[in-house]
Amino acid sequence: MQSTIQTTSNKAETAHRISVAALIALAILCVAWEWWLAPIREGGSWLVLKALPLAIPIYKIFATPATRRYTYQWCTLLIWLYFTEGCVRAWSDLVPLSQGLALLEVGLCVTLLVAAIIYIRNTPSHLVQARPSE
Repeated sequence: MQSTIQTTSNKAETAHRISVAALIALAILCVAWEWWLAPIREGGSWLVLKALPLAIPIYKIFATPATRRYTYQWCTLLIWLYFTEGCVRAWSDLVPLSQGLALLEVGLCVTLLVAAIIYIRNTPSHLVQARPSE
């Protein structure tokens, strides 16, 4: 029983690290993409502000470990907006660099989504506690 709890804790910790890395990388990608790498307009565009909503889950994950699981739950809903944008821009952008960045965005979204689901499923409040047989 103890080894099962330890394995679950290790899975959750690994998933947490992967999802934090993917979330931060996604925020950096959004800013770099719209400001320097392949902005819609020369000199950058207001689409750089799309990175702002990602600051909320980044802050919540680091600031409040007690509610981290809840943050991951609603973050899995937020990430679909970025996934959709990545799919649309990978399909419709004419600039090859922008298409590549869109595919990178999709990859980061999928990574974050899978890692968040693994974290949610392996946190103690979600697991059914086994009762000792009488």
